[in-house]
Amino acid sequence: MEINTPTFGGRVVAVAVAAGALATTAGVVNGWGSVDQPLNAMATNMDLAAKIAGSTAAPQAQQQTVHVIKPGLEAAKLMRAQQLDAGQHVDQALRFAQDGYNARQAEIQRKADADAAEKARVADENAKIAAQEAAKRPAVVKPAEGTFTSGFGGRWGTTHYGVDIANAIGTPIVSAMDGVVIEAGPASGFGLWVRVQHTDGTITIYGHVNEIIANTGTQVKAGDLIATIGNRGESTGPHLHFEVWVNGSQKIDPQAWLAERGITL
Repeated sequence: MEINTPTFGGRVVAVAVAAGALATTAGVVNGWGSVDQPLNAMATNMDLAAKIAGSTAAPQAQQQTVHVIKPGLEAAKLMRAQQLDAGQHVDQALRFAQDGYNARQAEIQRKADADAAEKARVADENAKIAAQEAAKRPAVVKPAEGTFTSGFGGRWGTTHYGVDIANAIGTPIVSAMDGVVIEAGPASGFGLWVRVQHTDGTITIYGHVNEIIANTGTQVKAGDLIATIGNRGESTGPHLHFEVWVNGSQKIDPQAWLAERGITL
């Protein structure tokens, strides 16, 4: 009779099976009529075989279990390490991004500060130049170049309230002092005139002009071009009629006024 024997961990538990078979045979031969004792012996032997098989299979089963679990642990460790590494890379990237942003902002601020400093320097330099130019520029200038032909006072039975400076038509007429043009246009007896009010309240009159350059409201400096000599109105020839008014409308001798300020005609 062929008996199939189970294999546990590559080993044949033939001894246990054989022992069981012998016990069964002995029971039959003796003819005891009872198989309790042989069956018990067989059960005992089977238990022994199971224990042997179990003791043999356990190490291999344990080893197989380790082989199954160990890759999982290694994978978990690797995944954890990768997560930590990725987190470190993210933190590092964020730090780099923040550092880059801070550097750009610092550069922008540096340029803004440099531009502001340069603008302030230029403004200060321009103010110094303007002050130097103002110091060089005379406060009062001669209103036009030419020949002095008539002074302030009585003339031909009337009063001549200004001085006349003769020159060719188109000769420049300039403001005698700093001020603002308060009127520029037609005027009775003068054809065209320009009136300039100065910072001290004095008003200067420029009559018989050929062309008006500075219109009403124009801010002018001493020496700025405001008109040209002409022959308009009641005139005997091309010339500038120049008057000086103080206290609003009081007409004074322009020649004396100019002389007090170092200007001769």
